[in-house]
Amino acid sequence: MKRILLGDNAALLPTLPAGFARLAYIDPPFNTGKSQKRERMKVQARDDEGGGRRGFGGKSYDVEKVASSTYDDSFDDYVGFLLPRIEASLRCLTPDASIFVHLDAREVHYVKVALDRLLGRGSFMNEIVWSYDYGGRPKNRWPPKHDTILWYARDPENYVFDYEAMDRIPYMAPGLVTKEKAERGKTPTDVWWHTIVPTSGKEKTGYPTQKPLGVVGRIVKVHSRVGDVVLDFFAGSGTTGEAAAMHDRGFVLIDASDDAVKVMERRLEKYGAETSRGPYPDPSAGNRGQGGAATDS
Repeated sequence: MKRILLGDNAALLPTLPAGFARLAYIDPPFNTGKSQKRERMKVQARDDEGGGRRGFGGKSYDVEKVASSTYDDSFDDYVGFLLPRIEASLRCLTPDASIFVHLDAREVHYVKVALDRLLGRGSFMNEIVWSYDYGGRPKNRWPPKHDTILWYARDPENYVFDYEAMDRIPYMAPGLVTKEKAERGKTPTDVWWHTIVPTSGKEKTGYPTQKPLGVVGRIVKVHSRVGDVVLDFFAGSGTTGEAAAMHDRGFVLIDASDDAVKVMERRLEKYGAETSRGPYPDPSAGNRGQGGAATDS
């Protein structure tokens, strides 16, 4: 199952099969109160001397600013917008599934209280802080350089957590541990230091607010199994789909933006993704694997 759906997730989620996904990760709009937009640079080499910039080997280049896709990120009632969609997704999850909600400091405290009420405080497992060091630094407050990812388990006594699949990170003081430990590295805590998507890297799609594969991939590897399906109903640039496919999982991605779907189609074509512009095409299709996760591709 490798599917991209264009449409309002509130309308599409009820059309999806029940119990097909063992993991849901969402990165909804952050309610920044402004339009999200990033400029990207288009660089074109020239054979003559007329380019505006000089590069390696004395070659001449033209550089042009190109606008990326945009979306409005302002809600009068953010919790009222988000929670019904999360509630609608629950029927799509297996009994041992987890859901990860990626937010920032503007709304995370409101959403956590609402999720505690919806799922039960006992289902709250972790508050993961993704910390990065990039961008401007205001001089009138501490620079905000982290997001928060809330992890909830459908059943706090029965969920997927593959400790052995966890990537290792270097010790900050390797001289204080044995050589074997230093070479192996240590497991991450609930604070994850990871760069943003490099502006000039191959991973960059030009989509605003794109999240790095390293962050989403860590979640996919630890909280699902090979052959499982991952659901993302605020899919944006399709990072969740690529992270799932890279680790032999399926995916169902939903976004209301035609621009986002076009980005995902280009990005995920190599993995055999299919696109539907409307309701899920066949809610009864697909074999069921262990725990109810769909295993068809």
